[in-house]
Amino acid sequence: MKNINRRKFIQTTALAAGAASITGCSTTASPSTPITHINATVSPGNKINCAVVGIAGMGGYATRSADSQNLVALCDVDQARSAQYLKKHSTIPQFTDFRKMLDEHHSEIDAVLISTPDHTHFPIAMAAIEMGKHVFVQKPLAHNVWQVRTLREAARRNKVITQMGNQGHVMEGMHRMKEWTDAGIIGDVTEVVTWTNRPNAPWFVPPKEFPLPREAVPETLDWDLWQGPTAARPYSSEYLPTTWRGWWNYGCGGLGDIGCHTFDGPFSILDLGSPTRVEVERKDPPCKGFISMSSKTTYYFPARGAKPPVKMTWYERGFEVPKPNRWDADKPLHGEGGMYMEGTKETL
Repeated sequence: MKNINRRKFIQTTALAAGAASITGCSTTASPSTPITHINATVSPGNKINCAVVGIAGMGGYATRSADSQNLVALCDVDQARSAQYLKKHSTIPQFTDFRKMLDEHHSEIDAVLISTPDHTHFPIAMAAIEMGKHVFVQKPLAHNVWQVRTLREAARRNKVITQMGNQGHVMEGMHRMKEWTDAGIIGDVTEVVTWTNRPNAPWFVPPKEFPLPREAVPETLDWDLWQGPTAARPYSSEYLPTTWRGWWNYGCGGLGDIGCHTFDGPFSILDLGSPTRVEVERKDPPCKGFISMSSKTTYYFPARGAKPPVKMTWYERGFEVPKPNRWDADKPLHGEGGMYMEGTKETL
């Protein structure tokens, strides 16, 4: 692995994974089987040996969580941004290249926690899964639907436990909503509305000019590794540390950023599956690789057994969000974002 070109390595792993039969588009399920029953190397005291890739930003949560287990390796391409964690864990092996980390410590690692930008979720997770490692991946799970399907198939084939960082899914509200819906309190749901105030700063900042001016790469950043499997381009501070979400090569726009949260309830509760039709309306077109700053997307889901068809609409900043049928006309909706489901009996 040390002597292979990084892009060639990523292409090879992707092709190997794609050889299996792939269907569906949901995220990888987490088996309920305890970790000790699926050939995991369990540490003394039933603690998990964790390696963390992407240890700053959202990765800081993963790093702190791994502290409660056995933290065996840290990896980040940005030494300046991750400095506080690297300093705190100075005795733990530290890397900039996840491949080298897996090469040298694969026998010690039970699980890999991945909190890098969206475009590198897939190659890191795939490499870990193919080694039989359990994985946690921040949302969105991957950069496109094919990658999600391929990861799911690889996880099933390698019998590993997986978890996507969709925090609200494990909270009380999600379970309560499902109980209400399953009990028939809401009635039949035929329409879902979700919304966000994004794209907005500081995550989404349109560039002032195209192409971006070339800048010197900071000495503390491995720009080549940061780009991962994408086409190489000159470094610009317009991409880092958070504004990469607005560039299609690296991020998934407001939909990949917040849609994972607001879609989670209806997808989990209503068993929506895949839509049969999708419509997109934009107020401004994407420009030279940067996202549209305002869009509306409508998904049409077919009936699922006794459950009726569902129309789900996603509103981004710039579009007026319709209020629920049973909502006080004078009461504003939550400004940052939310979701409601229109049932024949109640609105949730």
